[in-house]
Amino acid sequence: MSLPPSETGPDEPVAAAAEESFSVGFAIGGGSPGSDSFLTVAVALGANLVIAVAKTAAALITRSASLTAEAAHSWADTGNEVFLIVANRRAARPPDRGHPLGHGREAYVWSLFAAVGLFVAGGAFSITHGVGQLRSPTPADDFLLGYAVLALSFLLEGLSFRQSVRQARADATVMERDLIEHVLATSDPALRAVFAEDAAALLGLLLATAGLAAHQLTGSPMPDAIGSILVGVLLVVVAALLINRNRRFLVGEEADPRVRAAVLRSLLAMPEVDRVTYLRLEVVGPRMISVVGDVDLAGDDIESHVAVRLRALEARVSSSPAVAGTVLSLSAPDEPSLAP
Repeated sequence: MSLPPSETGPDEPVAAAAEESFSVGFAIGGGSPGSDSFLTVAVALGANLVIAVAKTAAALITRSASLTAEAAHSWADTGNEVFLIVANRRAARPPDRGHPLGHGREAYVWSLFAAVGLFVAGGAFSITHGVGQLRSPTPADDFLLGYAVLALSFLLEGLSFRQSVRQARADATVMERDLIEHVLATSDPALRAVFAEDAAALLGLLLATAGLAAHQLTGSPMPDAIGSILVGVLLVVVAALLINRNRRFLVGEEADPRVRAAVLRSLLAMPEVDRVTYLRLEVVGPRMISVVGDVDLAGDDIESHVAVRLRALEARVSSSPAVAGTVLSLSAPDEPSLAP
């Protein structure tokens, strides 16, 4: 029996399974499914910490509103990466009696905290600071230092963004999705958060540079203040997107239709399964699903034998590292079989 290429959450590819097991693999190199995500977050954390310190020093020296907004942005991103590291670690804990499906959804809880932090510490602060500068403008100076820090920040953010793009593109290629579609759909909140934050950071740096340059050329601090506001609006939009995606996974998101079709084909390919009349696959964590279904077993066994066969079938499906749990029931005689 084999499981064709698809994904386990709304994002991960399903590899070929062994003849005797219901096995799901990941087209992600380097050990555990979360190893690439951890590397992506670690790179972003290191880059954002250096950038935050540099921007803060430059903002204090230049008194630029746009640089101040960017400093707040980078500190918010740095704090968010810490949340994402906690999310990865807590979500990877094994199942226990109180959490039979594991702790995968904790990834969305901590990622939600990170998104709210970006909204408040980054977006709201930048907008408030920009509005304050419009009311009481403060001229900036040492523009060359500001440009140098913005250029360094762009370089470091670009390196971090390249790592997140590399991971997302590898998964998207296997899933036959474009890059943005995959980032929005993935069940890996760390990848989505780092990709979105780095993309917003690069765009924010361009806005801050434009605001600082307009301040220098016109002699008016107004464009610099407007740059701060625009950076804040950008962060609010990104934070709202991340909050919504984490909310949807927390309340329960069904797996991608391609996952459903792949699992259904695999179940129907089992010699002991004649029909599958109901199937629900729910994402319960990054690259993790739960399987609930109704099946008609081949043959005409007595009730006690059927129960044993059902439990054995559940165990085979749950043997996949991407399946957190499986519950199968018997189909009614008149229920039609689902089609992949």
